[in-house]
Amino acid sequence: MAHPYWPLFDLRVRTPRLELRPDWDEGLVEMAEAAAAGIHDPAEMPFFEPWTDAPPGDLERNALQFAWRVRAAIAPDKWQVNFLVAFDGRVIGMQSVESAHFATTRTVETGSWIGRTYQGQGIGKEMRAAVLHFAFIGLGAERAESGAFFDNPASLAVSRALGYVDNGEDIKVRRGQPARLVNLLLTRERWDATRPELPVSIDGLEPCLPLLGAA
Repeated sequence: MAHPYWPLFDLRVRTPRLELRPDWDEGLVEMAEAAAAGIHDPAEMPFFEPWTDAPPGDLERNALQFAWRVRAAIAPDKWQVNFLVAFDGRVIGMQSVESAHFATTRTVETGSWIGRTYQGQGIGKEMRAAVLHFAFIGLGAERAESGAFFDNPASLAVSRALGYVDNGEDIKVRRGQPARLVNLLLTRERWDATRPELPVSIDGLEPCLPLLGAA
């Protein structure tokens, strides 16, 4: 039965290997455990906010609180949907997509992570391809933006493999030090020309459209 008040609970985006589902509480526990098991080399930091530096226990709790805050703040003019990514029935990471004033800008921004155990298997590219299909086909987006620090070659490689082009740079503060962020852009036209031949299905979309400013 469809959820009567929160249609995002019924939304699913599927590929041959993955299911992306907006966060739900039981899944968030698995997500927090995946994060605590390790996402990156502790000597590196791929995120703006160094949330993975938190000690065990705090990291998991912080991850839950962050997800709850983001979910509660979703509104048509500003939203972030955190898809939990399940592989073989287990949550192994998160793929986010967000926008401000989507009805006007038709622009989204994405971010993601997966546990280190599952890296190097093409999962990062597959989940990004899935959320791009959701954005361009499901919501009718015209632009998708992303970014990665200059020393995060895996993330940059995923973006470029999916057709993104470099779109300038910014200097961000990372662990108290300046770090160069590479901005990337994918237009609808370029996505149409370069998207991978990956089967993607979306279920439960229509009731979500008004909540995301895409009706």
